[in-house]
Amino acid sequence: MTDPRTYHVITYGCQMNVHDSERISGLLEEAGLTRVAPGNDALGAGADVVVFNTCAVRENADNRLYGNLGHMASIKAVHPGLQIAVGGCMAQKDRDLIVKKAPWVDVVFGTHNVGALPTLLERARVEKEAQVEIKEALETFPSNLPTRRESPYSAWVSISVGCNNTCTFCIVPALRGKETDRRPGDILAEIEMLVDQGVQEITLLGQNVNAYGVEFGDRQAFAKLLRACGGIDGLERVRFTSPHPKDFTDDVIEAMAETPNVMPQLHMPLQSGSDQILKAMRRSYRSERYLGILDRVRQAMPEAAITTDIIIGFPGETEEDFQATMDVVRQARFSAAFTFQYSIRPGTPAATMPNQVPKEIVQDRYERLVDVVNDLAWEENKKFAGREVEVMFATGEGRKDAETNRMSGRARDNRLVHVAVPDDPAERPRPGDVAMVTITHAAPHHLNSDELPRDLRRTRGGDAWEAAQGMKKPVGVGLGMPSVERPEPLPAATGCN
Repeated sequence: MTDPRTYHVITYGCQMNVHDSERISGLLEEAGLTRVAPGNDALGAGADVVVFNTCAVRENADNRLYGNLGHMASIKAVHPGLQIAVGGCMAQKDRDLIVKKAPWVDVVFGTHNVGALPTLLERARVEKEAQVEIKEALETFPSNLPTRRESPYSAWVSISVGCNNTCTFCIVPALRGKETDRRPGDILAEIEMLVDQGVQEITLLGQNVNAYGVEFGDRQAFAKLLRACGGIDGLERVRFTSPHPKDFTDDVIEAMAETPNVMPQLHMPLQSGSDQILKAMRRSYRSERYLGILDRVRQAMPEAAITTDIIIGFPGETEEDFQATMDVVRQARFSAAFTFQYSIRPGTPAATMPNQVPKEIVQDRYERLVDVVNDLAWEENKKFAGREVEVMFATGEGRKDAETNRMSGRARDNRLVHVAVPDDPAERPRPGDVAMVTITHAAPHHLNSDELPRDLRRTRGGDAWEAAQGMKKPVGVGLGMPSVERPEPLPAATGCN
């Protein structure tokens, strides 16, 4: 009996893509493949099928993909049975160009037909020629596909796909299509199923979550959905990403503040603090409205942590425009900001705008912004010294945990917390378990607790994680995490709002 074929999924970009990669992994496992063994998951090492799930938001995503595909050519030369597939936003954008640049690629599939991947791989194997299939409309909502989940205690749940906005810097609407909403009953049924499996934290995903419901005529649907999540027994933490300031309404703020399991965390993309640049970006809000939203959120939830996305160097940005962004950042006092240098994306209106900002000026502004963002985040984090916070422990959050005898997790407001733990493994929290910790000191991007956790609560999520380890395989279709290539900091949201 021959061993099953193995696969490896490499993911670029945002959480929406990572969630799609869970679907890709689930499809491949349903087709009889197994995930390549840990330690053999370097680029192309040991796998029979390698899938690149791509991003098209940033320019260097193109360079990284084609560079890695070039590397795969030499691997395929000594492993002729290897199959290479390229999916996601770059595949939707470049289509036949991928196999022209990299003729050793076997399959190219788009954002709307993820479910076709196993069939395309088999067709390429039998016909011995590349299969390129790009659909212009969604075939099936991704949540209807099998899933190999990252975690037994935390999960993403898509509420919509696509985007109806027309931001001049963004190519995503052209690649993922117009917004398509799931019915609330389908979303809640999926959440209840996940909770039954041990999931205690969910993140609602969409390109623009607070536009949810427009398709079926209910502009308060998102607030209602948050409140309905509050009625699901066993669901401890609810998060969402990403909203858009133009659609963010007070009923959502009220639902967040009045629903105990909706976490005091908000990712609200700013993109620019200059009204002139916001207009050029075709962002239908201005800095005053943006700051007003933050004020109302903090009035309702004083403990809320607010993060953002900012683009530096958009065409026509002057030093005055940049200083306007710095002013908004200082007023907003974000707990974190994901900062990006503008890069031209062919096919977007901004790509042909005059007054493109020279690279050296963009770099200088970027560095100045990052310094201010880090200083403000550190100031905000220092306020936690001596305070107690509730932490849900997690896997994969801290790279040096084993060296420092710590475990890492997330506070209710999503701040990363590194916690000292007992020497005895039997007394340590498991991923998914919850405890109270006292913050002893802070850094710009995380909090630390040198004291042992208290009031440790063994959770169903921790039980599910432990069971998965005992079975030597993940729950659901599987645990495991697809590789994620991040040439820039991963946005807290879908990378475009």
